[in-house]
Amino acid sequence: MKEIIMLGTGHGFTYDLYNTCFLIKNNKEFLLVDTGGGAEIVRRLKQEDIDLKDVHEIFISHCHTDHILGLMWMLKKMSKLFGTAEYTEKLSIYCNSEVAEAIPAIYSHLFPAKAIKSIDDGIEIHVLADGDKFNAAGLEFTTIDMKAGKNALLGFEVMLNDKRVCFLGDEECNPEIYPKIENADYVMHEAFCLEAEEAIFKPYEKHHSTVKSVCEKMNSLNIKNLILYHTEETHENKKELYTEEAKQYFKNNVIVPDDFDVIEI
Repeated sequence: MKEIIMLGTGHGFTYDLYNTCFLIKNNKEFLLVDTGGGAEIVRRLKQEDIDLKDVHEIFISHCHTDHILGLMWMLKKMSKLFGTAEYTEKLSIYCNSEVAEAIPAIYSHLFPAKAIKSIDDGIEIHVLADGDKFNAAGLEFTTIDMKAGKNALLGFEVMLNDKRVCFLGDEECNPEIYPKIENADYVMHEAFCLEAEEAIFKPYEKHHSTVKSVCEKMNSLNIKNLILYHTEETHENKKELYTEEAKQYFKNNVIVPDDFDVIEI
């Protein structure tokens, strides 16, 4: 079975929601996509019955704090596993060149020399650019340079159960990318807030979208299923409110997951 498990669905400064990150699961194999910004990632993996000794592949979309700093907490714990009988392989990290430079630059200042040496020996960073292919969790992924307005941002395309799934990171989709995602079966796209709350959250100033704006764009591209995440957290009934607005502007199926929701493809 191939599915997406949302470990977090919040934006970069949420308290009750964890920062957006998720698992792409292929039977017993999985790829962790982004790590959130804190130690909470370890607890969330444990809640999904995933021990750190079973984490072998991670994709980091870009080097913002809410995507990369959770990795540091994982590495702190995993430094004691690397090179032992419990963890004989290397941890593969797939990312762009900015992230590849940031990872060792950060952990080299955080941990004692013994842990740093263990991490140096225990991880393998794979630097990817637009259109590169990599294999993880028994699946082939193709990267998409999202032409982002801030830090370099990588998305990807992958086939899950014969469905084309496109993950677009956490910025509004640059129109240059539209030809690459048109007619996709699933698109994963951020939606910071409702249209009526644009003046409150100012998503456009942060290169983000409202539910309305992203739905209008994805509707014009004939996307079959739209997954919305990286949201604010002020509504207890966010799923209902976001879905209601989305259906006004998106003709096909829309999915607004909560933290820990499982999306079956």
